[in-house]
Amino acid sequence: MTRPEATRKKRANGIESRQRILDAAAEIAGERGYEGTSIAAVSVKCGLPASSIYWHFKDKDDLIAAVIERSFDTWMAEVELPGEETGTSLERVTAMAANMARSLVAAPDFLRLGLMLALERRPSEPRGRTVFLQVREIGRRKIAEFTQVLFPELDEEAIRTLTTYAVAGVDGLFVQRQIDENSVELVALFELHARLVHDEAQRMAARAAR
Repeated sequence: MTRPEATRKKRANGIESRQRILDAAAEIAGERGYEGTSIAAVSVKCGLPASSIYWHFKDKDDLIAAVIERSFDTWMAEVELPGEETGTSLERVTAMAANMARSLVAAPDFLRLGLMLALERRPSEPRGRTVFLQVREIGRRKIAEFTQVLFPELDEEAIRTLTTYAVAGVDGLFVQRQIDENSVELVALFELHARLVHDEAQRMAARAAR
């Protein structure tokens, strides 16, 4: 085997190992939470020695942060903002909400783990919490930009109010679904939430236009 081929194989093996570690960490953290996750448990789950995990990640906090980042990237890749050709503003809002819900079902780790960390207060801020707040802000900005496109009459304060309410609703509906998996499916709940936000946005836009 030539040196370039050996290098490529080593890189591929490293990527595969990293994904195995992240998969194991996501599964364990989803079951046990942040405190119940350990490098030892991840090692057993993924079948790799702890030394391999520490080669990729500095510590447990760095690992959890990577799980959140990967899950968020997967979620964002699945969320498609509907273009103008897709229909009315209501149809576009509900389509976006449905995309977000389906993506969360497929990649829930960043929100599930992130909300756990966001509600905790520690003397030393976990990197996972910091990363979650950062990626959450990215999501909030995208919703704000989408709202501004649909309702250009609204000022910055109105957009901020609507966006804050929309994001809070997403958090709450996701938590509800985690508590009761037999409740109304997440897509239907997100679409209902989107219709309510859209109705209020229309009222606010009508008042702004007077």
